[in-house]
Amino acid sequence: MQALRNMFRSWSSDARLDGKTVIITGANAGIGKETAIDLAKRGARIIMACRDTGKADAALKEVKDASGNQDVVTSRLDLADSKSIREFAENINKGEITRICIIMTPLINNAGVMVCPYEKTADGFEMQIGVNHMGHFLLTYLLLDLIKRSTPARIINVSSMAHQWGTINLEDINSEKNYDKQKAYSQSKLANILFTRSLAKRLEGTGVTAYALHPGVVQTELWRHLNKPQQAVMWLAKPFTKTSVQGAQTTIYCAVAPELETESGKYYSDCAPAKCSQAAMDDEVAQRLWELSCKMLSITWE
Repeated sequence: MQALRNMFRSWSSDARLDGKTVIITGANAGIGKETAIDLAKRGARIIMACRDTGKADAALKEVKDASGNQDVVTSRLDLADSKSIREFAENINKGEITRICIIMTPLINNAGVMVCPYEKTADGFEMQIGVNHMGHFLLTYLLLDLIKRSTPARIINVSSMAHQWGTINLEDINSEKNYDKQKAYSQSKLANILFTRSLAKRLEGTGVTAYALHPGVVQTELWRHLNKPQQAVMWLAKPFTKTSVQGAQTTIYCAVAPELETESGKYYSDCAPAKCSQAAMDDEVAQRLWELSCKMLSITWE
């Protein structure tokens, strides 16, 4: 039990977010929903950006009831479709969703897919690199001017310890020549950290900071694509995994911890700085990934 307590390091803060707006992708379930509940309790205005509007509406009621905060809205966002991403960002930038001036926007890029069968997004990207990296890369790009006007602001990318087994295949980023769903997932999570590092450098001096994190091995719907032997292993390991509430803690920490105000570009786990792989600190690959992402998304972002 002592080992379990050490594994799930406790952290708490009474930091308030009154008058501040938080955008959370994938907020209709799991750690995204728990993050929304916690930050809503702190007085934040929450925008739950979700693909499934039915699930989003059900989650909206849960978040409002659990937090006691009625200033929570949902908006449709499909990270597998750049048209949907652009429409969502346009609505945010026009103020059609928030309705009032945003004072601060922690953008929490939480949504994701995990070890799914080979499939492509609406834009032709392999699903895992497309949703987990490309979709959030484009969303951040489209909202960045607004975020810069809302400083101090934070951008949080939910990665995974699985990044340690990943490599960035710049010659076949969409895994068209050879698809291994575990390798594709690890590549996308490594991309999250490399994006965070590159973004932090570009945002120096702007008042906007960026963070990447591993939430822990969380009991989540993302397990649905594991094969039966893998699901059996996860079931046996369940006592050592985190609930969604526990899994949300590092995201919340990165969103509100005052001591992180001057930190940027780093990687966190269990509400503390953590070591990432050597590949996750390769600035040359990070730059090449940035350039490739811009090219594939048809955007200019120096």
